[in-house]
Amino acid sequence: MKLKFTFAALFAMVLSLGAWGQNAPQDNGGIKQDTKDAAHSTGKAAKKAGHKVKKGTKKVVHAGAKGTRKGASKVEGKTEPTPTPVPPPQK
Repeated sequence: MKLKFTFAALFAMVLSLGAWGQNAPQDNGGIKQDTKDAAHSTGKAAKKAGHKVKKGTKKVVHAGAKGTRKGASKVEGKTEPTPTPVPPPQK
């Protein structure tokens, strides 16, 4: 009985070592691919964020320019000197 148990345990250990040996090289490739995928995702995210920043900046600049034009049109007539009335000619 002890011999059967020892043989079964030894056989199970040999099978598990074989399976473990096959997975070892694939783990390195998986890590490498995961790293590449993460780098590509980070690149895409940075690009997307850059586009959003560009769009937001453009929007703010255009709104500022519009406000400047609006303010300038309000004070346009106020900055010119008022003409002094010319006295009528004396006889």
